[in-house]
Amino acid sequence: MEFTLTGLRVVRAVAECGTFSAAAESLGYTQSAVSRQIAAVEKAAGAAVFERKREGAAPTAQGRVILRHAARVLDEMDAVERELRGLPTETGHVRLGVIPSAGAVTVPRALTILRRTYPGITVTTREGSTPALTRSLRAGTIDLALLAAVPPFRAPDTEKPALVVETLIERPLRVAVPVTDPLADNDSVDIKELAGRRWIASRSSGDEPLLGVWPGLPERPEIAHLTRDWLAKLQLVAAGFGFTTVPASMAEAVPVGVRLLTVRGGPAELRRLTVAHLPKHRTEPVTRVLEALRAATRQS
Repeated sequence: MEFTLTGLRVVRAVAECGTFSAAAESLGYTQSAVSRQIAAVEKAAGAAVFERKREGAAPTAQGRVILRHAARVLDEMDAVERELRGLPTETGHVRLGVIPSAGAVTVPRALTILRRTYPGITVTTREGSTPALTRSLRAGTIDLALLAAVPPFRAPDTEKPALVVETLIERPLRVAVPVTDPLADNDSVDIKELAGRRWIASRSSGDEPLLGVWPGLPERPEIAHLTRDWLAKLQLVAAGFGFTTVPASMAEAVPVGVRLLTVRGGPAELRRLTVAHLPKHRTEPVTRVLEALRAATRQS
């Protein structure tokens, strides 16, 4: 049984990206090259590494074993490369996956706390959707992930072993309106008053819904602008071009010209910010980053 480093990197990329084509794009390979590398790994393993499904590729039990060990091997080889290049090895390095809304307030606050309490720990961040970051945890390319959760608050995925998930904060979703709108004169708005409004949203994809429109509206919403950038959304609101939804944890990042309102009527739209990791022995740096994230959300 012999595995190549290239083959292990390709396996990790497919697990992280969810499809062979997306992995090929991320690595700069052709899809046929990715398929050849996976075939070579499967030949060495004597078993299928991925289960091919219509919606993508999911690691088999054997694939998860390979991924678990590949993460350690590839991290060690990266450290060797850095040392040979004369760069310091990154002891105390934690890789944190972040949903976009957590990057505005929670992450900067947590990193500030960490710098003050444990300045020797280095954190690098990667932004992504909850499904994408969940795949990255499984692939071993990140150590922790800040994820979004909506009712009924199911686990991020159904793979085994189950991820360890901790709720950092749970708050009602808010609607952002321009201060020039008459609705901004109040602290809350009835859901019926949101009818006929224009919305600023993020485009839906195969693994996440349309974000920015108030859930449960009794009509087909009018989407005026589509953008994934939170600052762009909020500046468009401030300029009076529509409404958008905002997690309460982002309240401190809302610019002048925008007011956040709670919404009455309809089901409670609660949102959780959670932190997840694989159920294995946590390193000391990972534990310290978790502590900083908890402290940061307590300050919210």
